[in-house]
Amino acid sequence: MDDGPNGRPVRVAIVDDHGIVRQGLRALLSRPGIEVIGEAENGSEAVALAAHSRPDVMLLDIRMKDSDGLQSLPQIKAASPRTSVIILTTYANPAYLARAISGGAAGYLSKETDPDQIVRAVLAAATGDSLIDRSLLQAALAHSLESRVPDEDAAEAEAMIEPLSERENDVLRLIVRGLNNTAIAEALSISVPTVKTHVQHIFQKLHVADRTQAALMAMRLKLVD
Repeated sequence: MDDGPNGRPVRVAIVDDHGIVRQGLRALLSRPGIEVIGEAENGSEAVALAAHSRPDVMLLDIRMKDSDGLQSLPQIKAASPRTSVIILTTYANPAYLARAISGGAAGYLSKETDPDQIVRAVLAAATGDSLIDRSLLQAALAHSLESRVPDEDAAEAEAMIEPLSERENDVLRLIVRGLNNTAIAEALSISVPTVKTHVQHIFQKLHVADRTQAALMAMRLKLVD
């Protein structure tokens, strides 16, 4: 298996209050191209781990004995903005998914998912590719926007972002539709590496870490039609 986007293993942190789950995930992810760099068993430890180690990807449980992963998620993202957080839970709840996306999560997986899918999700998160099903993403984004209380955050975010090029707007529009890099390349008749370059530029200009947050930002600020 290839290394991560920077030519080095993808650095992963695991957060779950059950030792056997952490052990299982560590064993699953102990392979070429991925390095497990730390574990935590509650939200406060997860925040400290993110701040200290700045992993590329963090697998985060929701319900833990001493904390709620969703409550800790914004603090994790504040401590390490470039860490892509994947919620890994037994609770397939649409409201949880909406909260996860609003809080900064890049993906949301059930603990009952195929183990290979977890590996694929970790690698996808590290390269900025799609992690959430298109219809699920649209529903969650809509829920997030409807439940959001209007405040000054949107105006502040809009003032911070940099203008996108016409092609970057095309790519962002397809990200909002839930297309992955390969599908975007086919739709725009460009190469996948070119799509990846555009995606990284979009992340930089919108000051986000992943495509899920880019889609949320685009919908909040009405950046695309």
